[in-house]
Amino acid sequence: MAGNDARPIIIKRIKKVEGGGHHGGAWKVAYADFVTAMMAFFMLMWLLNATTEKQRKGLADYFNPTIAISRASGGGDGAMGGDSTAADALVVQTGRGGITPTEVHGTADAEGEMTAAAAALMGKGGDSLLDTEQLRHVTVRLSDEGTVIEIFDLPDRPLFDGTTPTPLLLGIIQAAKSELTPRRNMIAIGVFTAAAPIVVRDAGLWALSTARADSLRAALPTIGIDDGRVARITGHADRRPANANPLSERNNRVELILLRNTPRPARPR
Repeated sequence: MAGNDARPIIIKRIKKVEGGGHHGGAWKVAYADFVTAMMAFFMLMWLLNATTEKQRKGLADYFNPTIAISRASGGGDGAMGGDSTAADALVVQTGRGGITPTEVHGTADAEGEMTAAAAALMGKGGDSLLDTEQLRHVTVRLSDEGTVIEIFDLPDRPLFDGTTPTPLLLGIIQAAKSELTPRRNMIAIGVFTAAAPIVVRDAGLWALSTARADSLRAALPTIGIDDGRVARITGHADRRPANANPLSERNNRVELILLRNTPRPARPR
């Protein structure tokens, strides 16, 4: 019959797959976002480990919208050492990676003298007595004892060869001599060392730090500073580390303290 000769009707339905199916690119975007976030996270962790406390404080102040002008240091290396023009008068300019100044007590005249000495050393408002390389080793702060000049090791730039002061250390002190010699205040010398590895049986850090302090005292006359001005020398060993890592070279340091209220006795004529 004619009806049996009709050709069958075939309907093709194409199923559309959203996003391209197996060959789509949406997952690549998500993966790229994930990798970028992980890279940013690890970079943040590295930066937190590689910067000083002062630099982290400066970064936090920079991104704090409630502070119009930060009163703290930004941790920079420019002419002002990263400190703002609104810094407190008693906050002494520091070199690279300074230490928070402690609270000070005394007369206005004494504080002014101490602040002036520290400002001259670090170049606040003018040229520093120290050159750029020397400034990398130095921080200055005011304390209840007086003006504390802290000089510390940098990688491959030690302050001592064994117990003997290196030309670097003596050069820094000699550069600061013009602020130290006119004043009659006595000087205290403190020497700190980095901790020794645990495998060392007898580190002898107390003897080492004391020997270095005494060696520095004996070397002062060679750069024009009378060792009669030295009120005390102290070896602190690895106590009071400046860096959280006790083995850090930053913990090898010298503190010269220009003592307040302790004028040097005049010699009899």
